Amino acid sequence: MPRRRRGAGGRVVSGDGRPWTRRRSAGVSVGETKDEAGGLRIGFHAPADLERVTALEALSIDSLWVGGHVASPNPTSEAMTSLARLSAVTRRVTIGTSILLLPLYTPTIVAKQVAELDRATGGRVVLGVGIGGEYPAEFSACQVPLRERGRRTNEAIGLLRRLWTGEPVTHDGPFYPMENVRIHPAPARPGGPPIVVAGRQEAAMRRAALLGDGWMPYLYSPRRYAASVATIRELAADAGRDLTGFDWYAFVFVNVDPDGDAAREGAARMLGGTYRQDFRAMVDSVAAAGTPAEVTAKLRAFVDAGARHFIFLPAPGPDGDPDPVIQRLLADIVPSLRDYARATRT
Repeated sequence: MPRRRRGAGGRVVSGDGRPWTRRRSAGVSVGETKDEAGGLRIGFHAPADLERVTALEALSIDSLWVGGHVASPNPTSEAMTSLARLSAVTRRVTIGTSILLLPLYTPTIVAKQVAELDRATGGRVVLGVGIGGEYPAEFSACQVPLRERGRRTNEAIGLLRRLWTGEPVTHDGPFYPMENVRIHPAPARPGGPPIVVAGRQEAAMRRAALLGDGWMPYLYSPRRYAASVATIRELAADAGRDLTGFDWYAFVFVNVDPDGDAAREGAARMLGGTYRQDFRAMVDSVAAAGTPAEVTAKLRAFVDAGARHFIFLPAPGPDGDPDPVIQRLLADIVPSLRDYARATRT
């Protein structure tokens, strides 16, 4: 295998100077069927209750995801701890972070933790990463300058892949220099788990296009999702990077109810409580909320825009029950959505 090094601008490049390209093994990944690998995949943000996680894995879904913060205004879990809990109670589905705020962590710790979890799960881990920044006090608490978060993330992504080879790594980057550091045993998946870049702005799209194995935007409309896909493809093409095997995720807040107005109100209230702003006027632009027919139409628009792996976060409202939302999604929407994706994919 050609050795990788860092190119101009901190990009990860192979020995011949090309942008990073993951070499995937033939066939499909652990936990996938051939049909799922070629069609649409359905995931959910995992509930905190581990019994509910077990029940959810028994349904017709493909993945479960966790996120969190180190310190934020809202009570929240921590991503790596939550991922470890998922690894202990799941047996079949892909598990991943949506997202890990990578600049808050040293790459060696992340590399070791993720390698261990990937081995424990037989190669079922995906590492979703982002740069955060909405809570500056969180960066101050972790002694990470806010203005460095993008550059730290770019450097860390390439370094994680080198550490996952299981070989000694010497690195002279500006943020994480090291000499003869070996993280072993290596992850179960050759080359390590996929690293999926999350975000909303063009800098995140560039990071995904040049360094990532996938793209995971959130609070997007289908129109904005389609524009991001076009941008990433253009950036990758300009860099000479082949996006074969690149994964297109969409993290979607969703609420399904026979009363469409009630569904939109519940989603707006949940988003408002999370992000501390009024979402009532924009909920249709940043969530899939409404009747089953309305949500189906919105999700089909995401498929048309290029999404191939949904991560749903049920948004029934701060005091609502997510289970009816999950049941309506899986019974009334997902089967026809999978058929639609299969019929329209090229």
